[in-house]
Amino acid sequence: MARARKTPVAPGETQSHRSVIVTFKPKDQRRNKSADKLEILADSAPSCRSLSFYDVAGSAEFAVGARGLPPSMPADKVGYDVNLYEAPIVTLSLSDAEIKALRDNPNIAKVEDDGLAYALPVEDLLFEGQPSVQAETVPFGIQQVKAPPSWGCSRGKGIKVAVLDTGIDWTHADLSVNVKGAVSFVPGETPMDGNNHGTHCAGTIAAPINGVGVVGVAPEASVYAVKVLANNGSGNYSWIIAGINWCIQNKMQIISMSLGGDAAPAALEAMCNAAHNAGLLVIAAAGNNGGAVGAPARYRNVIAVSAIDSSNVIAPFSSRGPEIELCAPGVQVLSTVPGGGYGTMSGTSMACPHVAGAAAVIWGAHRFANNLAIWNLMARTADNLGPPGWDQRYGYGRIDVDQAAGAMTPLAAVPFRP
Repeated sequence: MARARKTPVAPGETQSHRSVIVTFKPKDQRRNKSADKLEILADSAPSCRSLSFYDVAGSAEFAVGARGLPPSMPADKVGYDVNLYEAPIVTLSLSDAEIKALRDNPNIAKVEDDGLAYALPVEDLLFEGQPSVQAETVPFGIQQVKAPPSWGCSRGKGIKVAVLDTGIDWTHADLSVNVKGAVSFVPGETPMDGNNHGTHCAGTIAAPINGVGVVGVAPEASVYAVKVLANNGSGNYSWIIAGINWCIQNKMQIISMSLGGDAAPAALEAMCNAAHNAGLLVIAAAGNNGGAVGAPARYRNVIAVSAIDSSNVIAPFSSRGPEIELCAPGVQVLSTVPGGGYGTMSGTSMACPHVAGAAAVIWGAHRFANNLAIWNLMARTADNLGPPGWDQRYGYGRIDVDQAAGAMTPLAAVPFRP
């Protein structure tokens, strides 16, 4: 994950209209309790009547190969309608006058400018040292988090992991068996990965044991490509919000977000909280600026992951701070890339999927656990790398898949929450 960069006009914006995120008051707190969100919008923002709104729960074709949104649909003609009591949100493009009218509307809690999040590796993709097609390689990072010893207990079978990223190449021979669905919230782009980033993260999570290529942390987990970043590696926060809600509605268990930025809207945290409250485990890359943790990783209900190297030392680029909770390998990580190949990348983007895959294995071993119990197990069993206890660089330590998957702690009796 790379630090955010400023841009004068985000995707989906024009000089006369700009993309905004409108958060309504819960229905029972509105002055007009009987009106639908879109009806309230239409009163203050007449131009929204010409937009195509997508109910996030029903907008996604579930099968691999889904087209996503109509490719010919202009970005400023698309709106997302999120129907959750704790996060009643609509995202759309409006004029300045309409935005002002909405901010004066007593039924609306907040109107925020949309912005950009990024998912770019610290360094360029390297293709040296690719695994032989005649053999299977267990990347060093997979061994470092002690995944192989846990596979006799669980391989993450049946656990649903959503990869919110640039899409996934589901035709890759080392991914096709485990990619179960794909959807795009990027106007004009299908869920296919045109960047490398999402496919690389997916391989670390769940490349299968099939005799060739590489193996992921959870080689039998079910992976879903939720495209919220364009092929250029950036994406509107509104797309990420839509993607998170899709995960809630479609009963994902784990969300992996190797993305982020600085000036995120409050609506993004509301969606992460909604996902957590719905029972999902939300995991995100801490950031690559060597300083403060970015959003969404810095939120209370998101597990922030920092990056370490093969010597278990914090990477110089890795963000750090009071929000860090776990660390994982993020330097020269070998995984899948689009087109059937393999390559190495570095960044907290690469550390995050190690933890997402670990969570899938651990949840597979503790089928009746909830998201909080899984988080507790990961924190309790992590291998401490810094000062005793928690610290701002390594959090509670490096994820230890084998210890957490094999833990005998009665889950119902675990009160701990870092």
